[in-house]
Amino acid sequence: MTNPITLKVNQVQKSFPGLDQPVLDNINLTVRASEKIAITGVSGSGKSTLLHLMAGLEKPDSGQITLLDKDLTILESNDLSILRNTCLGFIYQFHHLMPDFTSFENIMMPFTIRGEHDQENTSQSFSIIKKLGLENRVNHYPHELSGGERQRVSIARAIITSPDIILADEPTGNLDNKNASKVFDLFLELAEEVGTSIILVTHDLSLAKKMSKIYNLTQGKIRVG
Repeated sequence: MTNPITLKVNQVQKSFPGLDQPVLDNINLTVRASEKIAITGVSGSGKSTLLHLMAGLEKPDSGQITLLDKDLTILESNDLSILRNTCLGFIYQFHHLMPDFTSFENIMMPFTIRGEHDQENTSQSFSIIKKLGLENRVNHYPHELSGGERQRVSIARAIITSPDIILADEPTGNLDNKNASKVFDLFLELAEEVGTSIILVTHDLSLAKKMSKIYNLTQGKIRVG
């Protein structure tokens, strides 16, 4: 039986002033439940723009993007925010942790935003924290953590709510090769456990090859890699 569709990009166009050609030109992409997809391409090819569109952070010039059958291109801002908080996880190259909050508080932030700081969520969080080797760092602030630890905190924050899909933009780009591979493998293991889909944007082919499908974005077009 084919897994249901989590996210669908249909004939999406996106241009920016001053550029001769569209950054994204008639992009079509389907992501199914639990599917792991990598999108590769050179710097400036539009990978991050596509990810932002999938998250509803930007609007396409034309076309449709649906997340769990909800059209992101027409949703009101408040409805988009609720959908992102309940269905999406995000991991960035630079962790974007809040400096005035501890590791644990950063990890629990999606639940805090929802107002769901209950014992069950806390227990689930500590299970993920332990798997990521952060149990002795929960009371530390971001500036007290190593680069690898900060990125593991951002992974925990993204996956803590068992989202339908995680959007990962160069998630290990600021780590050395050894730490990048280790952190990414932990991420994939946790994603497999919770059954979340992944869209990974990366220039690192060694990471892309760990996904089930690879696409390449070049000159506004997306093709199977």
